[in-house]
Amino acid sequence: MTQTQEKPPTVLGHGDLPYPKGTLVEDTETGCTGELQGVIEERVKGTGKLFSQTAYMRPKGGGLEWEAPLDRIRPADKNG
Repeated sequence: MTQTQEKPPTVLGHGDLPYPKGTLVEDTETGCTGELQGVIEERVKGTGKLFSQTAYMRPKGGGLEWEAPLDRIRPADKNG
């Protein structure tokens, strides 16, 4: 019989931006570029241990925001 790990109870909060808000960044997995809008951190309730970090981007010039794990985000090539 296989046991499944349950996700621990977590809380959400704003995280520190790795670059200034509005910086053009690239999602290294999809190649999509957009302006960094914010970071949400998920921490284990009680211990405060970091569980996940999600970056939120918006296409340059406006449009629908999308999200990606923070570790996939890097500054975009100045030519792109």
